[in-house]
Amino acid sequence: MSEINITKTIDARGSYCPGPLMELVKAIKRGQVGDVYELLSGDSGSAKDVPEWVNKMGHELVYCKEDEGFWRIAVRKTK
Repeated sequence: MSEINITKTIDARGSYCPGPLMELVKAIKRGQVGDVYELLSGDSGSAKDVPEWVNKMGHELVYCKEDEGFWRIAVRKTK
């Protein structure tokens, strides 16, 4: 497995849906194609909402995993 270079980590722990998703959307809009954004969210709804949004928008879900009480979700901007 190749190493993933995270462009920016967005710590949205303490925020609830749709807050974490909206912070990710804002970061991706400002980013460059190929950038990888890691979202940290304490809201389990993010583990469902973010992958659905990524699929709808055509970006790449790099990973979505639970890590000691919060979610780590990485998304690569593809367009």
